[in-house]
Amino acid sequence: MDGDVARSQDPDVDVVVGVADVLAAQARLRRHLPATPLHYAERFGCWLKLENLQRTGSYKVRGALNALLAAHERGDTRTVITASAGNHAQGLAWAAYRLGVNAITVMPRGAPATKIAGVSHWGATVRLHGDSYDEAKAFACELARQNDYRLLSAFDDPDVIAGQGTVGLELAALAPDVVLVPIGGGGLASGVALALKSQGVRIIGAQVEGVDSMARALKGDERLIEPVASLADGVRVKEPGHLTRRLLAELLDDVVIVREAELRETLVRLALEEHVIAEGAGALALAAGRRVAGKRKCAVVSGGNLDAGVLATLLSEVRPRAPRRPRRRRREPTMTMSAQEPAIPSIRPTHSMTPPAKAARPRKIDEEVFA
Repeated sequence: MDGDVARSQDPDVDVVVGVADVLAAQARLRRHLPATPLHYAERFGCWLKLENLQRTGSYKVRGALNALLAAHERGDTRTVITASAGNHAQGLAWAAYRLGVNAITVMPRGAPATKIAGVSHWGATVRLHGDSYDEAKAFACELARQNDYRLLSAFDDPDVIAGQGTVGLELAALAPDVVLVPIGGGGLASGVALALKSQGVRIIGAQVEGVDSMARALKGDERLIEPVASLADGVRVKEPGHLTRRLLAELLDDVVIVREAELRETLVRLALEEHVIAEGAGALALAAGRRVAGKRKCAVVSGGNLDAGVLATLLSEVRPRAPRRPRRRRREPTMTMSAQEPAIPSIRPTHSMTPPAKAARPRKIDEEVFA
């Protein structure tokens, strides 16, 4: 692979995704989705790409909308079904509503109530099944096979990856040297890497300890281990994508594993110090950024769909450490004293010193003339 194109590892499917697909996605989405803002978090020393302010509160709407628009161009009008922990389901529901497409979302029973309500709001059918994303995915696959629905992966789909890559295209104007991206199945990281890697930008992935299936897969560990419970429910993926894994193996520079306590503290600091509400996965990249050096680094705040009860609990339980005070910048002296030149002691006035004599009153002109 030449660094800008990836093919699926599935021998039965020949799928290609590259930079041209990301540019095509940008052209499709420009009419529907405005660019999200950038914010400099001075106390973190990091730029933030605020995808929590995106439609439906997450970057996921980019990939879902691009997939539906691309399918419309191909003449595919089938009902779309997907499995999601919440954000992809909301993005698909919104896109289907805008385009008049029938959509079904399968979500785990433990999905946040905020995300379930968001999907229902846009008129998509919600099916709750299983206790994890992978169980919901298996059920969605079965429904798609039985009813000839179009199964849309939350991350392992070329149109979805291309849509997520538009985040990277919007970051190009910032000219970052490092971009940090949360990783679940790998769709966002793959798209951003496709968009920015040719510009010499380092792409760093972020995962949570015990929810690190992609990091292990990139090291050759193919075991399917059940992810632990985490605040970052949006990245709790047991099996990463095949297409995304192939892309990230070529384009990703490193993966940082974040502890759960670090993630909770970062989320609270974001809310209190930067006034940015992020969900667990949304604060993950910034939490990883504390271990990554860069002159102009940027973390993607991938989503902000956080339950109010969870936020209230975090604010009451987590006491973040005070950030270090910035070092004062001292100006260089304008003149330097010679090493052989003796220092002149400073004289401070004291109460015992006599005041200076009063100056003589100047005489008037007539006194000088007629003296």
